[in-house]
Amino acid sequence: MCVIWGIPYLLIKVAVSDLDPVTLVFFRTVIGTVILLPIAAARGALRPVLPHWKWLLAYTVIEVALPWFLVSHAELRLSSSLTGLLIAATPFVGVVLSRLTGTGDRFDARRVFGLVVGFVGVAALVGLNVSFQDLGAVGEIGLVAIGYAVGPAIVSRKLSNVPSLGVVAASLVLPAIALAPLGLTHLPSAIPPPQVLLAVGLLGVVCTALAFLLFFALIAEVGPVRATVITYVNPAVALALGVTLLGEPLTIGAIVGFALILVGLFIATRSGPKAPSPTPARADEPLVEAR
Repeated sequence: MCVIWGIPYLLIKVAVSDLDPVTLVFFRTVIGTVILLPIAAARGALRPVLPHWKWLLAYTVIEVALPWFLVSHAELRLSSSLTGLLIAATPFVGVVLSRLTGTGDRFDARRVFGLVVGFVGVAALVGLNVSFQDLGAVGEIGLVAIGYAVGPAIVSRKLSNVPSLGVVAASLVLPAIALAPLGLTHLPSAIPPPQVLLAVGLLGVVCTALAFLLFFALIAEVGPVRATVITYVNPAVALALGVTLLGEPLTIGAIVGFALILVGLFIATRSGPKAPSPTPARADEPLVEAR
């Protein structure tokens, strides 16, 4: 899972060289739908989701449609490695949300210190690697980090009693339908080169359909809390792939920033005293953000 959800940033960077971001998201959701929808239907996972359509729609927009578009659009200007490193700030947003909503671990001085260290790391990434004209793209990734933190919270609190596979399948169907007009309108005038077609195919098959199936198996094996360890490794995979395969620069700012983010994550998200919770998490809840 660390590899599978660490490579989308590389694949997106390759794909947007010839495809409009909205077209890329359309094809990615279509491929995922074609694979996951029949599986969800065969397992009877779709019907229980229908009564919760409002929260499903909110989850789809916040966790899938909008973040996937924003990442693709931001990578028109940002490197794939920097994008992956910036999204590593997602758990910090989750920590803040847990404080604002009164759930999760106690929000103590240790956690505050971890947040400060992590945000210094993010500031180092931005300040040492991003030019002024690219700050808009950084803002897009900031919105993605918020979406990736809010989406799982919606699932765990509002959709926890419905099959996770049904939620994921439906969250791919909806943007595939909604983005069809724009996605098809922005098709390139010529067939994209093989590397772009391969990137789109891998995004849809491996990083979407296969990733969700494997992630469900991972949660069933180790539980939702231990499964979140992949959040610490995904950005390192994105950095390594961007530097080795795309020739992106490995800067001091990237090294220092990522190191500070990892230290801050370890401190801020380490288990502490639990706050009372009336609804404990189920083992099949997708608590880690989708890529």
